[in-house]
Amino acid sequence: MQKEIESLFERIVHARHCVALTGAGVSTLSGIRDFRGKNGLYNDMDAEKIFDLDYFMQDPSFYYRMSGEFIYNLDAKEASVVHTVLGELENRGFVKAVITQNIDLLHQKGGSRHVIEVHGSPRLHYCLHCAGIRMPFEEAAAIVKNGELPRCPKCNRVLKPAITFFGESLPMDALREATEEAQNADLMLVLGTSLTVQPAASLPLYTIRKGGSIVIVNNMPTSLDAQASMHFDDLGEVFEGIKRFLAAKGENK
Repeated sequence: MQKEIESLFERIVHARHCVALTGAGVSTLSGIRDFRGKNGLYNDMDAEKIFDLDYFMQDPSFYYRMSGEFIYNLDAKEASVVHTVLGELENRGFVKAVITQNIDLLHQKGGSRHVIEVHGSPRLHYCLHCAGIRMPFEEAAAIVKNGELPRCPKCNRVLKPAITFFGESLPMDALREATEEAQNADLMLVLGTSLTVQPAASLPLYTIRKGGSIVIVNNMPTSLDAQASMHFDDLGEVFEGIKRFLAAKGENK
């Protein structure tokens, strides 16, 4: 395995334009449950209802009640080795962008600066009825932790996070930028995603069609396993290995 990880590291270092596509699996190492894994949220709750726009309109308290632990308690979560290594790879110029389906802000916490959030972000909360009403994540999180709901100062309706719910379109600017990065990439790291949610799941195909290659690190099968040039199961093991090679490369400068 060590030789395979070293080979992957060399591919990352020598890539012309390496990007990463990440899913919920990269955050399980930070103690955040994924959706479809063996211990995922889908196993013991109606997770889709949490992010259903129609249901939010009927009962917004359900979203805040059910998502409080894994969204509004993020200050208690530390960036995993995947997040921090991706941040360091970007800092050294080896990774150009992180395209993420996640909404936990841990890539930023891990040091990544060019993060494209294709499923939106809780960084802002806004009123669905009053134009211009915005509340930052930190303020909303403090209200939710206090057992209350963030409300519009004008109409008193509950604010919605800028996360893309079922029934909403993805943020077009983010999707456009993600597509451009995928097309420019000669190497895409597909990390911790089962590639089941569209259109993000199709992004690796842009890389492949432009002549690039993909490397998949995921503990469940994906629809693109047969087209991956390398495949690993254990994110933690792979990124601990990359971390060691990064440290050695820094020492040998």
